[in-house]
Amino acid sequence: MQIVKHIPNFLTSLNVLCGTLAVFFAVTGFPQWSIWLIFAGALFDFSDGFAARALKAYSEIGKELDSLADLISFGVAPAAIWSAIMKYQLTGSFAIPFFELTLHQQIWVLVPFVMVAFAALRLAKFNVDTRQTENFLGLTTTATGIFTAAFAYSFIDHSEWFNWLTPIVICIAIAFFSMMLVSEVPMSSLKFKNLKWQENKERFILLLLAIIFIALLGVGGIAALILYYVIVSIAKWVLKIKS
Repeated sequence: MQIVKHIPNFLTSLNVLCGTLAVFFAVTGFPQWSIWLIFAGALFDFSDGFAARALKAYSEIGKELDSLADLISFGVAPAAIWSAIMKYQLTGSFAIPFFELTLHQQIWVLVPFVMVAFAALRLAKFNVDTRQTENFLGLTTTATGIFTAAFAYSFIDHSEWFNWLTPIVICIAIAFFSMMLVSEVPMSSLKFKNLKWQENKERFILLLLAIIFIALLGVGGIAALILYYVIVSIAKWVLKIKS
């Protein structure tokens, strides 16, 4: 049936919707809703590719739509969540409207949106970079979005743990993830093609760590896992350069 061919694009469109709503709730003072919408967007991001492969329903429109969806759900939405966290750390509230902030506070709250430009560059680079067929160069936007959502979940659930999260620290985090998005650091794909240990050793280790981190930290364990993945990738890259 011809309609079946549209299933992948329909799923991608749901990703767009999740990302758009995530942005809306983050900027209107309800980032806790944004968290689950980003997770839902990630689920649709995975399922649209799976559906395209299963149905052999590839298209140029689908490719372009996927990049636009990723920019919204894993570029703009995470930046909006970081902006909400910045506002909370400055004022003690998510709900204060932007134009009721002081000029100094408004500047701080806008800083996280710098990450959107780097997410756009990362997606454009990925679309034309033939070196990224099996593994990745730099952190994916999806991983960045999932990290932000998981981190925000821990922040909202236990804000008393994050007294160290000053505006300067948030800016450093934004700069770090922005640089990682467009970096040349090789990062292994987390997708299993088979269940052989030798071919998937790193993936099995990450899966085991995911279980441990989530058991210890709940949803926040996902953020810890992604941070571990990034740090290990950087360390391997540095050691390879020096050897």
